[in-house]
Amino acid sequence: MRGRAVPTLEQLGIDRLTVAERLTLVQAILDSVVAEQPRPALSDAKRAALDRRLADALANPADGVPWEQVEAAARARFAR
Repeated sequence: MRGRAVPTLEQLGIDRLTVAERLTLVQAILDSVVAEQPRPALSDAKRAALDRRLADALANPADGVPWEQVEAAARARFAR
């Protein structure tokens, strides 16, 4: 971006957004940056570990915990 002035939050009107709107905008910006990045290749060890985990999940579907249960437990644990 050398030589180009970056617009300010005020110039873009971002300062007038709510916190929730700014967080949504931040997530959209991060998602767009990630989408433009090449994905690094998995090492053989990481690919093997993922293959083992997938095989275990498929062989033992009852061992999984629903997201709602994980989320509730996390919220209860970290609620203050």
